[in-house]
Amino acid sequence: MKLTFHGAAQEVTGSAHLLEVGGKKILLDCGLYQGKRKEAFEKNRQFPYDPASIDVVLLSHAHMDHSGNLPTLVKKGFRGKIWCTNATADLCHIMFKDCAHIQELDVAYVNKRRAKQGQKLFEPLYTVEDAQIAAECLSQVQYSQTFSPVDGLEVSFHDAGHILGSAFTDIIANEDGRRVKIMYTGDIGRRNIPILQDPVPIKDIDYLITESTYGNKLHPPAEDVKGKLEELIHTICRTKGKIIIPAFSIGRTQMLVYMLNKLYIEGRICKVPVYVDSPLSSAATAVYDKHQECWDQEAKHFLLNEGKPFSFGALHYTESVDESKHLNDMPGPMIIISASGMAEAGRILHHLKENISYEKNIIMIVGYMAENTLGRRIADKARVVKIFGEEFVLRAQVEVVGALSAHADKNEMLEYFQKCGPNSIEHAFCVHGDDGAFEPFTKALTEIGMKNVSVPKSGESFEI
Repeated sequence: MKLTFHGAAQEVTGSAHLLEVGGKKILLDCGLYQGKRKEAFEKNRQFPYDPASIDVVLLSHAHMDHSGNLPTLVKKGFRGKIWCTNATADLCHIMFKDCAHIQELDVAYVNKRRAKQGQKLFEPLYTVEDAQIAAECLSQVQYSQTFSPVDGLEVSFHDAGHILGSAFTDIIANEDGRRVKIMYTGDIGRRNIPILQDPVPIKDIDYLITESTYGNKLHPPAEDVKGKLEELIHTICRTKGKIIIPAFSIGRTQMLVYMLNKLYIEGRICKVPVYVDSPLSSAATAVYDKHQECWDQEAKHFLLNEGKPFSFGALHYTESVDESKHLNDMPGPMIIISASGMAEAGRILHHLKENISYEKNIIMIVGYMAENTLGRRIADKARVVKIFGEEFVLRAQVEVVGALSAHADKNEMLEYFQKCGPNSIEHAFCVHGDDGAFEPFTKALTEIGMKNVSVPKSGESFEI
């Protein structure tokens, strides 16, 4: 058996790990790389393995840094099944198409300028048609249901508590009389966060592949988020400014809407209009409504006693491009929640372009921002940022609210693994993290009893 790390190895985006068992090749996730534009352009188009040689994909969840390059994989020759949970399949159906549509629009926008300058025109990574073909490869299973995607493999998905449908991938591999248990975390969720159930512990693990995103950080208390939202909304009600929130369409947007709904019901904020400006967010929220089996007891109680969690009087879901453009002509106060989460594509770029240079506006950062993304440069309060190749002075107030993160922090991950039985783990591989996260996290994993802990490089292989 062999494990090779091809993405999110000593970096955060582009998750892709290749497991080889009994002559079969199993790909764990196939995410988009996000970062420096030129580097991302090349990495997302050129696979370090032959897509046609992959027998099956096991998909942990629908976030683009884990699922977003699957249409490219299919476009370049993959013909197997993509296994995932029911909710993940429903989300991917809309996300693949949306990602392709955004690429087509953004490339068309940029190509107008390039054509005038006589430069070579770009092509989208994949089209809406490519996305539809990839979605047809999705094969869905329920949580805890055991299935055999290839000979010698028994797999089950268990709730990771990260976003709707997110899963820990529990793999029992049989080869030449050896039987080993491999767990791939995808992204580890948090206990007691709104809407979702808590992460499910997996026991008797032999080999572990774990994310490390917040391996050197601790989150502030969750209740701080409602207080901070309340404070910022009072500010824009006074200044007539706007709060611009880059947010992942899946997970973060629903959490924000849920919290704003509760603040309105509790009478803690004025009736400032809230606009969710992303067709994907609207579609994803419908999927959240559909899959109530993934909700925690608090969300189910809210539905019974207060009404729909993702709908209230001041909330508006925009659909058309014209509606989106009109938001930038409207006076504040208002809140605009828009995708993408790292401010690398989509409608959020237009809202930032129009609002980033005005002091009365607030840009609220509510999730992890990978290095070299526009979201990270804003979070770091760079004086000047580039949007669509043009420079803009950052004069808006920037507020970073870490407590909304859907990733477990260092202590939460350690608490989770202690429930799994760390002493049984022969080798742990830490992926999906920045340089600063790995050293403290690997040390902590060793201290709780894991025997060997590695931080693989891109392209590095291990016999297991």
